[in-house]
Amino acid sequence: MKRIPIIFLQAVIVLIGILALSIMIRLPMTEGRAENLDLFSIYSDPFILYGYASSIAFFVALYKAFKLLGYIGQNKLFSLNSIRALRSIKYCAIILSISIVMAGLYIMLFHHKDDDPAGFLGMCIITTFISITVATAVVVLEKILQNAVDMKSENDLTI
Repeated sequence: MKRIPIIFLQAVIVLIGILALSIMIRLPMTEGRAENLDLFSIYSDPFILYGYASSIAFFVALYKAFKLLGYIGQNKLFSLNSIRALRSIKYCAIILSISIVMAGLYIMLFHHKDDDPAGFLGMCIITTFISITVATAVVVLEKILQNAVDMKSENDLTI
């Protein structure tokens, strides 16, 4: 594959990471109940800390996708490193979907009676669906790549 599309896709992944990080830093300060709080009180909220902890899986998946694109750029797509990167992305997507479901269940069970959690729960459903879809697509790609690597290694042994 040509080098310019790979660099472009890697740049898109970096921009997604920067955008997600800036949203994670800026959004808690603009949230409704945190408008009158100091910085320590905003960022010591258990739910915000849970969001930061669960976002680790998202950033690991972005890093592994960046590395996978690097392998593709080096013509090493059919290697065990590529399969490991895909496997890591799959696990990160599964962990992310589980953590989103747990956050949705927490809000559904323990929300304040005056709050309406429908918007948050709708976002939980959508992001969980996206995460599960990514995990499913990566599983299919991983199996195809594993079969190709197995066939390549069999052909290398017969030569």
